[in-house]
Amino acid sequence: MSRRPLASLITLVLALATVTLTGLLNTTAPAAAATAGCGKAPALASGARTIVSGGQNRSYILRVPDGYDRNRPYKLIFAFHWLNGTANDVATGGPAGATWAYYGQQRLSDNSAILVAPQGIDNGWANTGGRDLALVDDLTALIEAGLCVDTSQLFAVGWSYGGAMSYAVACARPTVFRAVAVISGANLSGCSGGTQPVAYLGIHGTHDSVLNISLGRGLRDTFVRNNGCTAQNPPEPPRGSLTHVVTAYTGCRAGYPVRWAAFDGDHTPEPVDGSTGTSGALTWTGGEIWNFFSQLPGTGTSPSASASVSPSTSPSGPAGACSTAYRVVNSWPGGFQAEVTVSNTGPAATSGWQVGWTPPAGQSVAQVWNGSLTGGGGAVTVTNAAYNGSLAPGAGTTFGLLANGAPGTAPALTCTLR
Repeated sequence: MSRRPLASLITLVLALATVTLTGLLNTTAPAAAATAGCGKAPALASGARTIVSGGQNRSYILRVPDGYDRNRPYKLIFAFHWLNGTANDVATGGPAGATWAYYGQQRLSDNSAILVAPQGIDNGWANTGGRDLALVDDLTALIEAGLCVDTSQLFAVGWSYGGAMSYAVACARPTVFRAVAVISGANLSGCSGGTQPVAYLGIHGTHDSVLNISLGRGLRDTFVRNNGCTAQNPPEPPRGSLTHVVTAYTGCRAGYPVRWAAFDGDHTPEPVDGSTGTSGALTWTGGEIWNFFSQLPGTGTSPSASASVSPSTSPSGPAGACSTAYRVVNSWPGGFQAEVTVSNTGPAATSGWQVGWTPPAGQSVAQVWNGSLTGGGGAVTVTNAAYNGSLAPGAGTTFGLLANGAPGTAPALTCTLR
């Protein structure tokens, strides 16, 4: 498995008081909905595939669980390769073998998760102009439309440059991804946003010669702050001990844990305790990642259960052109956080979209991400960002918002495409 070192290194806290999530007690996981792919014959199959994203043909490898059940909402795990690695390396496990496929998550998930390994441009994740985040958005929309996904159970994992991309996902898509695992990462793919909580696992070698552990600590501390955890200097193993130490941060908001695993080793995703070698079969990292992901409860619903619209979810928009869905993600006294999904239901690709609504009395929109806000109280309009306006037929994207006031009944949205 080729792992060449990187040539060079690119060197508001959202405070939630009492958090309440509709339909789930003592956790702030995004509310789940059975996706459009639930209850239908699967529209996607395992294997190497392509998708047009940002006007480019992008490739990815998909792994659908054996015995796929169209009525069961599955976890969706994105696995990002390293610099000069490939999606095929991730999907096959490379020289480490099948036990290490998708960073060990294929074996450990035991057919309870849909897995996707995207291919980076030039075998990396520069994320220039947000193009790689747009790919993640497009793949998410495609997979959710073609397969049954639990929308409260999206995860990302990657090593090195792939870890950087997982961090970028955590920063920019906090209302979409439930948790990320960053192995030996750094801020190389950007951090658009980066002020909202996401469950976060960091893994790093204490004497990493490619991306110094201080870079990994910096990523970790972003989510220590965002998640409201108690700041600390977690213990790390001494040089020569050939061990690892895992610390679970205390004081974190319910549903947003932070865990830090430091190991006595260099730049590798698969260290082995008691050895200077590496092995996908013997490493502890895959199990640590799966345990972290699987501890976070999902709220998957059946297609029949999702047919009725609750006050926190409101589909709207003209059929055959543009549709939207609005859901409350978090709420606290005096405010709340919501997510709006915009879908192209027409026959042609779009270059942009616009969503408008009038907030109920007592509400005002204070902030929007993944879109541009006009107004706040009274009439509100959100238009696409530069990176998420292009939607293929059947594709969708999301934007998030913070609002003042009580969530109440979901507003009636209007949606237009350009």
